[in-house]
Amino acid sequence: MGVIFLLILFYILNQFIFNFYKKKHSFFERKKMDLLYLYHLLFFGIFLWYSFNNPADSKRYYEDMEYFEGTWLELLGTDTLFINFVSYPFYRLGFSYSMLMLTFAWFGYLGFVYAYVFMSEKIPVKVKVFKRLDLLTLILFFPNMHFWTSALGKDSLIFMGLMMFTYAIINPKSRIFLLILSSLVVFYIRPHVFMFVAVGVVIGYLSGKEKIPFWKKATISLGMVLVLTLVMDDVLNVMGLGESENIVEDFQSESGERSKSLSTSGSGVDMSNYPLPFKFFTFWFRPLFIDAPNILGIITSFENLIYLLLFFKILKKDFIKFLRRSPSLIKMSFVIFILSSFALTFVMSNLGIIMRQKSMVMYFIFFVIYYYLAQKKYRRYLKYKAYKLRQKKEAAVRGQISPT
Repeated sequence: MGVIFLLILFYILNQFIFNFYKKKHSFFERKKMDLLYLYHLLFFGIFLWYSFNNPADSKRYYEDMEYFEGTWLELLGTDTLFINFVSYPFYRLGFSYSMLMLTFAWFGYLGFVYAYVFMSEKIPVKVKVFKRLDLLTLILFFPNMHFWTSALGKDSLIFMGLMMFTYAIINPKSRIFLLILSSLVVFYIRPHVFMFVAVGVVIGYLSGKEKIPFWKKATISLGMVLVLTLVMDDVLNVMGLGESENIVEDFQSESGERSKSLSTSGSGVDMSNYPLPFKFFTFWFRPLFIDAPNILGIITSFENLIYLLLFFKILKKDFIKFLRRSPSLIKMSFVIFILSSFALTFVMSNLGIIMRQKSMVMYFIFFVIYYYLAQKKYRRYLKYKAYKLRQKKEAAVRGQISPT
């Protein structure tokens, strides 16, 4: 009964959110978002069944609440502690395990709403891929993304935080509350990812093609550098480098140890001797059928194949030129994607964890691909329009000099 109550409550809350963004953005499609909510709930049901029949971190998070005897503020901390901090008030309200799972699934769903809004706001051009599929719809309905963001844990919250942050940074002055809230969520769950985001913002604003006043660029850059300075100790502690005197060597050693421990499980893959390009390939596109560890891996293999096909679309000579002349949000997204991928490839050596971890960064490269294809389509449209206008003028000139 509690789950049914929450399903209805979250649906009603969705409608208020939809009304708000429909007034702000004329492109907002309520029906698509309602369908996306139902689709996400399907994966919540699958994950809930999976967690009851397999070991799952979500059960450990709930058990932490059962045995915790301190005060709520004692739970405020980074990494796992923050999940307990968010969960605790709901647990005290009497939420069951299933109800708390659904609550975090809703947080994950909000991430998809913000992904939809920020992509649609920045890219008004519809793009078709594989001849008839709408690219934005395809991106929003990737099953692996929904599976890992539909449960009690870090993935749903950080995905919401990252997508909310990207929407807020488009217009930080009018979306300052969302910007601060999302920054705190990302930092408290994964401080190192917040570091990548901050670096991406600085590089994006400093190198973007928009004519932003120097003082504004300097203010934003100095602000992010100051924040990074303040949180650097937390970032290093989470990465196990708090007492390090040589960060580069110790990072290589620490990541090697983590990679070795993760590669010993059933879905482990020894990436320690892979060259960097193949590490990236493994993180972005594996499993691919032949190395799928289970039925989930087989399903994910189909999705990874689509990722690979989409990636091929930017393997063009003009992509570097596009990237060099792209706006700040594109450069920010690309930097976040590359930096996160670079760091995680040195740690991840387990296909199951890879499938989960990459869900928080893949939307950044999807956005870059979408923008690139939309820009090419728009330029083709402008050329076609100029061609038709030229034909019309030539026809008018021929009519003027005609004997009739």
